[in-house]
Amino acid sequence: MAKEQRTIFIIFGGSGDLAHRKLYPALFKLYVKGYLQDHFAVIGTARRPWSHEYFRQTVMESIGADIGDQEKISSFAQHFYYQAHDVNDANHYVALKKLAAQLSQQYQTGANQIFYMAVAPRFFGTVASHINSEGLLTAQGYNRLVIEKPFGRDLKSATELNSSIAATFQENQIYRIDHYLGKEMVQALPLLRFTNPILEAVWNKNYLSNVQITLAETLGVGERAGYYETAGALRDMIQNHALQILGLVAMEKPQEFSSAAVHQEKSRLFAQLPTYSPEQVAVNFVRGQYGADHKGNQLAYRQADNVADDSPIETFVAGKILIDNPRWQGVPFYVRSGKRLCQKTTRIDLVFKTTANKIFSQAQLQEVATQPVILSIFVEPTQGLSLALNGTNPGMALRPFMHTLDFWQSQEEMSNSQEAYEKLLIDIIHGDQTNFTNWQEQEHTWRFIDQIRQYWDQNVPQFPNYYSNSFGPKASNELLARDGNEWVWSNEFGQ
Repeated sequence: MAKEQRTIFIIFGGSGDLAHRKLYPALFKLYVKGYLQDHFAVIGTARRPWSHEYFRQTVMESIGADIGDQEKISSFAQHFYYQAHDVNDANHYVALKKLAAQLSQQYQTGANQIFYMAVAPRFFGTVASHINSEGLLTAQGYNRLVIEKPFGRDLKSATELNSSIAATFQENQIYRIDHYLGKEMVQALPLLRFTNPILEAVWNKNYLSNVQITLAETLGVGERAGYYETAGALRDMIQNHALQILGLVAMEKPQEFSSAAVHQEKSRLFAQLPTYSPEQVAVNFVRGQYGADHKGNQLAYRQADNVADDSPIETFVAGKILIDNPRWQGVPFYVRSGKRLCQKTTRIDLVFKTTANKIFSQAQLQEVATQPVILSIFVEPTQGLSLALNGTNPGMALRPFMHTLDFWQSQEEMSNSQEAYEKLLIDIIHGDQTNFTNWQEQEHTWRFIDQIRQYWDQNVPQFPNYYSNSFGPKASNELLARDGNEWVWSNEFGQ
């Protein structure tokens, strides 16, 4: 049984979809495993005039009988309390402070508080300001702030948002959630890189030809169309998820595996992201927007509700990133993310250089060329590793054949593993910021993304430019072909 933790969660937006779909089921799993037992409480706040009883009923429904027996779910829900709340009304914060103090004494939480912003980003600064002015921070215990993305929409807005929060909370109290950093294989990257000498030795420009990071989704924008019209795939997926994965793949080895040391190396890496001219953006980044599928069974993005008929918003991004440092000079990192692609997958493919000094002639190999060695790291929906190596088929002559060394997490192992939000909530309770983003990283990545966004905003794209259920626009393949490369995911299945 895990060691019990004492804390109060104050969730702004406690009646919303994020809280019910992600947070409450994750908190319940912590309850079942013993991280949360008798000494915790959850206060949900929102504008709706709910009672404690009605709120608890919605919490129980969000958990569902499939992850716990009804008696356990019911006892868990008794720790939940609700307060109708207007984020602009100072009196409501005074009432919230009173309720939190009462529950802290009742549940003996040691005055530990976690403020969770499950509301629109435009309210972050307002809520943080009132937390400060109405004295919700406790002198004893800890005070931690959890923020969901989007953290700004460009460098300017992100800087303003950070300043409004920093007036109340210190950087070591702020937890910016990127749920991809809670995924099992993403968290395993430092261990994979730095505890396996066979990999650490070749993780550089001397051996790697290129690195590919793919975040592909089969779903369209659905009910998020209104949000997507203000964001697009570049802001929604590349600025945070894809670049955070790139940071863990490309950063230098930290002095120790601590939050401060990891963030130092990631920030240093992000500071080395390239500065692209408009002409370089045009060459190194491509965008796309999905149309209907070949059969016309799936609607185009522009046919979704709340989407303009001539919308220029991208649902697909592919880009080439060159990092100017001794380890990676000349090695392209290709990132891509798209909706309505033919398969859901998040994966990292490291493509090794073909041997420069080839000792075998094509005649010796019976005219069959050897293939690049590829290490693939599968993040979701399956979890595992695959190393494709050149070998031979049995016979009298050398006949190259690709052999794969595979490791896959079993269904049983995956079902028993912790989901992203569960992992991240444990980290927040423990005060470990390793698997979150800090402001310095955000500053660097927004500066990089802004130069792409600014160029795109000044040029009207020819959309839609890829079918639903495809691998994305042809320009994505051409991006790699100009370097003599090709996407590993697509070549596997045929284009």
